[in-house]
Amino acid sequence: MSDPDGPAATEPRWLDAEQQQTWRAFLLGTTLLNDRLEEDLRRRFGMSLVEYEVMVRLSESDGQMRMAQLADSLAHSRSRITHTVARMERDGLVERCDSPEDRRGVLARLTPAGWQALETAAPVHVNGVRDYLVDLASPEDFAALRRVMDAVADRLIGDHPARELRAT
Repeated sequence: MSDPDGPAATEPRWLDAEQQQTWRAFLLGTTLLNDRLEEDLRRRFGMSLVEYEVMVRLSESDGQMRMAQLADSLAHSRSRITHTVARMERDGLVERCDSPEDRRGVLARLTPAGWQALETAAPVHVNGVRDYLVDLASPEDFAALRRVMDAVADRLIGDHPARELRAT
């Protein structure tokens, strides 16, 4: 028997028309937003949004992270991150090395070229986030979006605590 409070409850609580429209708007908006942010990075810098996010995560961790931690923080499989980091390593943006604390662990580390690529791409990316999302909403609506997404994260983060990215 499934959890009566969980998403697989026996009797679904169907969305009303307004909730369905909001849900569809959320899906369409997030898909189009991510696609545009990706397109901007690819067109200008030849990098994907995932590659950009890898560099951001590394920069926020003194330039390096364990590969497993990096995969968890991006909510990607370890194999996907391994392939992404390998591609970035070929491009000279990151390097992999053994962890000094644990020889079994592998670190991904930003190279000087990776730091430069991130510094060059970051203004374009943040301008895109601003143009395609932040500046389209009133401060009140944007604050409401944060409250909703924080509630979603609070509900789901327990299953994946390594994905927590919010400042404490």
